[in-house]
Amino acid sequence: MSKRSYISRYLLILKKLRAKPYSSCEELLDYIDKQLGFLQLQDDTLNMGFSKRTLQRDIREIRNIFGIDIEYSAKHKGYFILQSETENMNFQRMIETFGMFNSLNLTQSLAAFTHLEKGRPQGTENLGGLIHAIKNKLQIKFDYQEFWEDEITERTAEPYALKEFKNRWYVLAKDCKDGEAKSFTLDRLANLEITGQDF
Repeated sequence: MSKRSYISRYLLILKKLRAKPYSSCEELLDYIDKQLGFLQLQDDTLNMGFSKRTLQRDIREIRNIFGIDIEYSAKHKGYFILQSETENMNFQRMIETFGMFNSLNLTQSLAAFTHLEKGRPQGTENLGGLIHAIKNKLQIKFDYQEFWEDEITERTAEPYALKEFKNRWYVLAKDCKDGEAKSFTLDRLANLEITGQDF
């Protein structure tokens, strides 16, 4: 079975439990069966069977791969996602991203009816490095171009946090040049270097 088949199943389980917490095993099996049939109509190379045993295995794999715990409630006689509010926001973003990726990849002739915006990257490729620098209190160096300027400047900063606002990511940091706390938009930041200098 292809990896895409597994991911499609994981996505469907999470989507169902997000929409209807405390879904019974039978409800999940019925939902997955109907949705898998729909996916196979769009892509007949997907080979996905589903059973109660498969569901139990998928719940374990969802925990191992995504860190999302699915529990069974004897009181409500159904499965639910055990997440905090912050984890739930991250979980919802992940589901949306997987859903979009999966939908776009199911089509053979995507260009005929989907028009994707061409634009510069949003800087998310630097998220991993920035998180590492923040957690380990390491200074960063990068090239930065303000929205209103043509000139690119080299910055050294002490990163404290990441923030998302209106679909843009920012790093909140102290600029070592003037000691001021500033927010730097990730899509204006390039050539990120994590120095060995701690703060």
